[in-house]
Amino acid sequence: MKAISVLGSTGSIGTQTLQIAEEFPEQFKVVSLTAGRNLTLLIEQIKKHSPEVVALAEECLVQELQERLDNINPSEKPKKFPKLFGGPEGLNIAASWDHSDLVVTGIVGCAGLLPTLAAIKAGKDIALANKETLIAAGPVVLPELKKSGSRLLPADSEHSAIFQCLQGTPWAENARLSTGVPTPGLRNIQLTASGGAFRDWSIDELRNASVKDATSHPNWSMGKKITVDSATLMNKGLEVIEAHYLFGLNYNHIEIVIHPQSIIHSMIELGDSSVLAQMGWPDMKLPILYAMSWPNRIETPWKRLSLPEIGSLTFKSPDTAKYPCMELAYSAGRSGGTMPAVLNAANEEAVAQFLKEKIHFLSIPKIIESVCEQHKNDLNQNPKLNDVIAVDEWARRVVRENVLTNANRYSMANTAE
Repeated sequence: MKAISVLGSTGSIGTQTLQIAEEFPEQFKVVSLTAGRNLTLLIEQIKKHSPEVVALAEECLVQELQERLDNINPSEKPKKFPKLFGGPEGLNIAASWDHSDLVVTGIVGCAGLLPTLAAIKAGKDIALANKETLIAAGPVVLPELKKSGSRLLPADSEHSAIFQCLQGTPWAENARLSTGVPTPGLRNIQLTASGGAFRDWSIDELRNASVKDATSHPNWSMGKKITVDSATLMNKGLEVIEAHYLFGLNYNHIEIVIHPQSIIHSMIELGDSSVLAQMGWPDMKLPILYAMSWPNRIETPWKRLSLPEIGSLTFKSPDTAKYPCMELAYSAGRSGGTMPAVLNAANEEAVAQFLKEKIHFLSIPKIIESVCEQHKNDLNQNPKLNDVIAVDEWARRVVRENVLTNANRYSMANTAE
């Protein structure tokens, strides 16, 4: 049995992780949870899983959580009440909890970086669902992994697919956990993309894109931020940077392929031109389960893949004019250093402004490009953690200032005309 910690337990990744723990109680025991503001759901999770420790991102909510736990109906009380912590230090305590074997990182955005680093420094294995850990801080994270012996196991569908395919090569032992080191014989990586909410829209039609349109994904059930990233294809650009750090290939050997059915989750091309693909229904529980159970596979009662039921699989190259965020990500990745951190932070803040309807969908890449251009003269090729945090805060502030001072230029009404 593995003892697991779940960072971001009330989010999409967190809730699916806990569903897996419920389905396979003989395999997984939940010992630590962290969450944001959704105390109602968190209390239900505490009652079901009886974790040893719970941490809230906002320290001011700890007292309320304690009071609500004290008032639980006696018949519903957990076997044991958890220790409660709050704020950044509280998250770090929960992430590095002594009794945990594996930490599932489900906190969205750069907010997940510090607790993930705390878990790495504590030598915990990481089921990595938080892209930003490597994207924003790859130069910081890789040395820490080597120092602590912590292992990164990709839990998002695309990188899990690559990871699974590499297990089937003659170099499986080297491929298992060679973060940042190219696997012998690996020539190319092909990341598949659904195309997001606007895959069937023309560029002209995007002028009328609303928040509701951008957050309605045709294949996957995800949070609003990642669904918007899918619509801009920034999610795939970020995955390219993550794949570079995970698997060690340079950017010329990491490709994006539009695959609307989301059945092939990614592919690898080997030196002899063979291509290996991992396939499955579009369900995040499968890659999360593999990261949790690795190096073993657990037999599940889940629906089996039926190719006749699907009928056909289609592929095409992404339209760079329609998806400018993709090229911005490649450019930031090739620049290296602190540039991916700036790209990531600018994207997070621009998407937040879009979700508040302060800017138009088409303004997202314009704002990101502007911030990355401003950072070029201050690019740091060998950043420390404090450097990453500083440029992250700087990029977010610049986006907010740009939106404030150029409200008319970036507004929903202006761009939609």
